[in-house]
Amino acid sequence: METLNLSIEGMSCNHCKMAVEQALKTLQGVAAAEVDLKGKSAKVFFDPGKVKPAQLKAVIVEAGYEVLG
Repeated sequence: METLNLSIEGMSCNHCKMAVEQALKTLQGVAAAEVDLKGKSAKVFFDPGKVKPAQLKAVIVEAGYEVLG
């Protein structure tokens, strides 16, 4: 299991937080996703054998948010 911290722009409310968490959890290999609304970030716990960091970023972008870095 690996952990990835992502900086995310565009989140402004609890709905945004839930949308990002749910989007990440749709990917096979994501064990957990914790979004910090105030910190504009997400901590994702995932199996690198099942999902790649680029896929994590892509699903956040598809949900309508910007991943920095």
